[in-house]
Amino acid sequence: MISLSHTRAQLELLPELGGAIGRLTHKGRDMLRVTPAGADDVLQTACFPLVPFCNRIRDGRFVFGGNEIRLKPNLGDHPHTLHGQGWRSQWSVTEASASRALLTYRHQADEWPWDYEATQLFELGAQGLRVWLSVRNLSLSPMPAGLGFHPYFNRTDKTRLKAQVSGVWLSDEDCLPVEWHAGRWQKDWGNGDKVSHDRLIDHCHTGYSGRVEISEGRKPVVSLRASPDCGWLHIYVPPGEDFFCAEPVNHMPDPFNHANSGLRCLRPNEVAMIWMDLHFH
Repeated sequence: MISLSHTRAQLELLPELGGAIGRLTHKGRDMLRVTPAGADDVLQTACFPLVPFCNRIRDGRFVFGGNEIRLKPNLGDHPHTLHGQGWRSQWSVTEASASRALLTYRHQADEWPWDYEATQLFELGAQGLRVWLSVRNLSLSPMPAGLGFHPYFNRTDKTRLKAQVSGVWLSDEDCLPVEWHAGRWQKDWGNGDKVSHDRLIDHCHTGYSGRVEISEGRKPVVSLRASPDCGWLHIYVPPGEDFFCAEPVNHMPDPFNHANSGLRCLRPNEVAMIWMDLHFH
């Protein structure tokens, strides 16, 4: 574990567990879900990186550059490969100071047939945290690439979320997008709405403005800002749990099967980068 601090803010990082955030506090208050002691699954952490793609690829198969790529399932018996390789890998600590740390993950071509290097730069300040996430294509051929963040926020019956979005991709039983719906659906996120819901919410929203406001009733708790190319916001609210996710990403789920999905093509040695700010209230 790596510990950073700045005035009354503390950050714990877990390089060997997916390069994840273990805990983030401000004035003694947890701003994200707390990773339990002894956790050995990145899905138990406070936040982890999505690289070099976000969410699911149907059956882990796609065609790129005339070649068919087949990826193994990486979430139990769920057939649709998700979130890339970074979240299931160990990261190295490249730099570290009192309030700043750089983590690096180097991928060697395997079933994902491209070499690449991903980095996370964490900068902790008195009122917030900024995280930079990048990926560089180290292969001699173009590589598809996407990036995102997967933060888990604390949730009570009073927790509210506000975010400007234009529409939502409705999902099938495997949480894959099948139909786009304009405007609000289930929740009025644009005007702020309670997060709690009696059924699973697991959808990708389009036209995301890059800003999320989270509050307890009328009291602001944390604001999320994301880089301009993160035009999609995936909201995950599992019923009966004490957390939810609001994930800024730069492409939609199952991107190889949809036009204008946001997924980029990186030339050899080209870099893609996004950032996320968490501002404490």
